[in-house]
Amino acid sequence: MVQGKVTGITKFGAFVSLPEGKSGLVHISEIAYAYVSDVSEHLQVGQEVTVKVIGIDESGRINLSIKKALPPPPRPSGAPMAQGGARPQGRGGFAPRPAAQPAGPASFEDRLKQFMQQSDSKLSEIRAADRRNTRRGNGRGR
Repeated sequence: MVQGKVTGITKFGAFVSLPEGKSGLVHISEIAYAYVSDVSEHLQVGQEVTVKVIGIDESGRINLSIKKALPPPPRPSGAPMAQGGARPQGRGGFAPRPAAQPAGPASFEDRLKQFMQQSDSKLSEIRAADRRNTRRGNGRGR
């Protein structure tokens, strides 16, 4: 982590002066964990910031991040993805999501196997629905 000072603000980010006379750019996507539509709502010229160097391109330009210099915000306990929700099913209807699997030390292979099974199941449902629609003579393929 490095301390710097905001020297300029643009639509796409902020320029930050770094020690040893160097400067870098904090892209708008690297300012905060939340969506940032206007850089000046989060930063002002002259503001001291803590940044992390996330890259230096072949031209020597330094890419910086403010959000990666901070710990990530805690996830809300009632987040829809963690608690389920609804997923589209069929003709605009919704079905409840299956209960979330307990967070355990599942291996990559186990998670991949589970993903492949779910994917195969969804593909089978889509193909079956497509076959039903084709048999009804709904104008497909004519």
